Amino acid sequence: MSAPAPRASVLFVCVHNAGRSQMGAAFLTHLGGGQVEVRSAGSAPANTVNPAVVEAMKEVGIDISAQQPKILTTEAVQSSDVVITMGCGDTCPVFPGKRYLDWQLDDPAGQGVVDAVRPIRDEIERRVRGLLADLGIPAAT
Repeated sequence: MSAPAPRASVLFVCVHNAGRSQMGAAFLTHLGGGQVEVRSAGSAPANTVNPAVVEAMKEVGIDISAQQPKILTTEAVQSSDVVITMGCGDTCPVFPGKRYLDWQLDDPAGQGVVDAVRPIRDEIERRVRGLLADLGIPAAT
């Protein structure tokens, strides 16, 4: 009997780990059906997740209210197969053999209203679905 294939590991990184990276991680966790190890972190994490982001994710049935922003560590990058940056610039360490994707997305920080977050949320969901397809993992419904 052969060993199961190792799960892909994905790290989402933005500056505050309070918006975009939290949404990316939540969508991948939700749609990945346990087939992907998911992390998120920030180069300068905020104290809390953006309340408008929490509300926007609730609208699509994903509760991230218990999430806390986390600091980006070298270990998190080293133990990830795919690193998705969302505006963290050069603060994200680069290691050979990792797949890096840079998703240019508006920052929900300071927008304060769910209306401003919805288009960002929807674009992140679209990109996460594309990532799952690239990884050969069917998106959960």
